[in-house]
Amino acid sequence: MHFVRKAADAETAPVGAGVDTWRQVLIGADEGPNFQLRRFRIEPGGGMPLHTNSVEHEQYVLGGRAVVWIDGERFEVGPDDVVLIPAGAPHSYETIGKDPFEFLCIIPNGPDEIEIVGD
Repeated sequence: MHFVRKAADAETAPVGAGVDTWRQVLIGADEGPNFQLRRFRIEPGGGMPLHTNSVEHEQYVLGGRAVVWIDGERFEVGPDDVVLIPAGAPHSYETIGKDPFEFLCIIPNGPDEIEIVGD
């Protein structure tokens, strides 16, 4: 299967556990044979709580800035940074500044169990 389409044509949906966080599935599990491609947007003041995923995340920051905690280590990231989050590593996101934080996220196809860490 192959295709070309506009990212704007992908549905934007809120991320349930996030605050002012949105996700678009650009290439879904039913379209890509091995990976999914998603775009996230976290508005200023928003974020995602500490959580784990059962699959790795490979990310490319498009714009904005955020503090990303990965396995207890703090990182400040911005445009053109790349982030690797291993499967099972606790991680969270918190925007910095007045611009939305946007990134592409690639995950392998297959079951992804998400667990919120702590309260």
